[in-house]
Amino acid sequence: MTSLLTDHRPADDVSARTLMGLGSRHEEIGNLRLLQLAPLRGKGALRLWMGIGMALVAAFTLVTRLPWEIAGGWLTTALLFSLWSYRSFAVLPLGDPTLSSASIFRLCHRHAFYSALLWSVPFWFEGLSPTLEHVLSIWPIALLMMLTLAMVAHSLPLACALFIVPVSLSAAAALLLAGAPQLAAIALVAGLLLCGFCIRFAQNHVRFRRAEETLHEKTETVSLLLREFEETSADWLWQTDNSRRLVHVSPRLAFALGATPDALESVPLLQALAGDAWETGDFPKSLHDMAERMKRRESFSTLIVPVTIDGQRRWWELSASPRLDDQGKFLGFRGVGSDVTEQRASAEQIARMARFDNLTGLPNRLSLHEDLGRALAHAQGAKARCALMMIDLDRFKAVNDTLGHPVGDQLLAQVATRLKSLMAGGMTCGRLGGDEFAVVLHDVASAVEAETIAHRIIAALSRPYVVDNHQLFVGASIGYAMGPQDGATVETLTRNADLALYKSKDKGGNVVAPYVASLHAQAEERRVMEQELRGALERREFELYYQPVVTADDGTLNGFEALIRWNSQKLGNVSPGRFIPLAEDSRLIAPIGEWVLRNACSEAMRWPSNLKVAINVSAEQLTDPNFASLVVSALAQSGLPPQRLEIEVTESVFLRDGGGAAQLLDQLIALGIRLSLDDFGTGYSSLGYLRKTQFSTIKVDRTFVVGAAKGHTESIAIIRAVVALADSLGMATTAEGAETEREVETIRSLGCSNIQGYYFGRPMPASDVLTLFRAPESLPSAAA
Repeated sequence: MTSLLTDHRPADDVSARTLMGLGSRHEEIGNLRLLQLAPLRGKGALRLWMGIGMALVAAFTLVTRLPWEIAGGWLTTALLFSLWSYRSFAVLPLGDPTLSSASIFRLCHRHAFYSALLWSVPFWFEGLSPTLEHVLSIWPIALLMMLTLAMVAHSLPLACALFIVPVSLSAAAALLLAGAPQLAAIALVAGLLLCGFCIRFAQNHVRFRRAEETLHEKTETVSLLLREFEETSADWLWQTDNSRRLVHVSPRLAFALGATPDALESVPLLQALAGDAWETGDFPKSLHDMAERMKRRESFSTLIVPVTIDGQRRWWELSASPRLDDQGKFLGFRGVGSDVTEQRASAEQIARMARFDNLTGLPNRLSLHEDLGRALAHAQGAKARCALMMIDLDRFKAVNDTLGHPVGDQLLAQVATRLKSLMAGGMTCGRLGGDEFAVVLHDVASAVEAETIAHRIIAALSRPYVVDNHQLFVGASIGYAMGPQDGATVETLTRNADLALYKSKDKGGNVVAPYVASLHAQAEERRVMEQELRGALERREFELYYQPVVTADDGTLNGFEALIRWNSQKLGNVSPGRFIPLAEDSRLIAPIGEWVLRNACSEAMRWPSNLKVAINVSAEQLTDPNFASLVVSALAQSGLPPQRLEIEVTESVFLRDGGGAAQLLDQLIALGIRLSLDDFGTGYSSLGYLRKTQFSTIKVDRTFVVGAAKGHTESIAIIRAVVALADSLGMATTAEGAETEREVETIRSLGCSNIQGYYFGRPMPASDVLTLFRAPESLPSAAA
């Protein structure tokens, strides 16, 4: 009888969890148990006397039909159980949050089930075939017991069910065996209805208690917030009468307005906020908006208004609602205000950061696109022209790599300063990111004018810079597109200007390139070529050709230079001049270079042991710190001695690297590999490169060979100087591109060590190289 509590462990608390939709499982279940236990607090005596009373009534009924021993024994058991159950729960503070509700629920489960067993037994005191009269004499008492239980313990539906269901089943079974199936069905239905009543009542009870607790929490929260609001000086309350005049002015509001409460009493709110502007009527728009809303008696929230206090502009955030009496009469406004000047300044700073570059202070990509949109709209409406220039700094990466990013950032700031100094009316410059800048020309007469401005920008940006005692030289490449003829939208014009910039970079830098329609075809060709290049190795489309290198004195063969050829299934034969730069830009040069290295070393092992093989290595490959390991692996795999391998690099390796490439080359030299400096004289030709790295060969470009053969004194002087420099440093010289007998004789007369060119042999496949070694003579005298 006293087991009226339910153990809501996860397996049993299905109905409660469905009702409450609990989020946090354990905490919410604990809270729910406390809500269910609380109504039973202080009802222990009631449950005790109810159990004793019902037991006496049942025993009195039984004793008239059964031997007193049976009735008395059951009564004694029922009384002892009621006393034991009462004592078990009398010491427990039901609903106490400090007590484990789960243990109480488990205890109540057992007591509910024990009580159900106790009240199910009387139906069977006459055996398995009880008389209908006997069952009907017990059933009303049991039903009354269930009804009383449902009213007393309605907050615990599962506990009620643990008592009602067994007793109802026992009564129904007894009625069925007594020959009253209709009454048995009624007993079952009554039990089910009572169970449903308990569940429904428990739902309502829990909802009510939860709502009661929520309301209590909200009331406490509101009270706390009001107390905190009154104690803080961050915000202030304000109130007006029906004429929009301030009333009940708080000291905090008066302090914020720089006046006394008495001086502000009955002053129109708009006058207090407007300050000196009240006399002129020249109010900010936001104050006009607030006045109109108050005039229409409308609520407003988080309205930002400017306030001038002691000559200083401040920004206030105001919210208010109209006050009405019980009859709906308008009494005025009541609201809250706060000073948001600092927050507004922070918001403006954030907005500026979103639209301007932090490093240079120039407009960023977003701002430039918006400005370009306005320029395009004006050009289309006025039948005029605008232009977008894309600017990329030349050799900026070398500055970053050699001197570090802080120096690079200072250089970018100086570039931005020079760029801003060139801007006139109708011109906007900005930074797109990295070392890319852009200029928007709003109203430009023609492409000639745009190109003139671009050349002026290049001239200004190409002057030397001084950063941290370093004198730096960078150039600029510019591509531009005219709007709206080259693009009627911001996206189109930007894309076309970018294509023009790529074209100017492709021409070597310090160049202005206009957009032309053919650039789209070139860009598509480049895209297709890159796509095909990515699968060329797998499709075995590459082949190595070898060009002989001979001694200048007697024409003896001393090695070959390995040259890659690409015969694409889709594009046909593609020259190295087209696909090698693309491979470098798309980061495909590393796998291609590895393939060249391994195949050239393997092929060289089939030649006579005195012949070397030279392999070109790009700057991109030398940025990989594992390149030396790759070379060692290729030599080990092929068995080629290191002395027979020559690595050819250009001075661009040193321009693009901060010292890592030089260290890597030193590692290769330490292995015994020969090193050649290619195209010397065509770039910066800094003698510092020769001092940094121990080259074995310097290669003279074909342009000087042709010039010397034609008698150009500059070319002759350059070749003589290179030969003299190489001889003094213990290096050999190789003249490239010798195609005629006159060129060969000129090279020999100038003292070059080796010659390479069509005169002695064109690049040939590996099979043709092997044929040379089987022939009686080393090489034909000429190969045209």
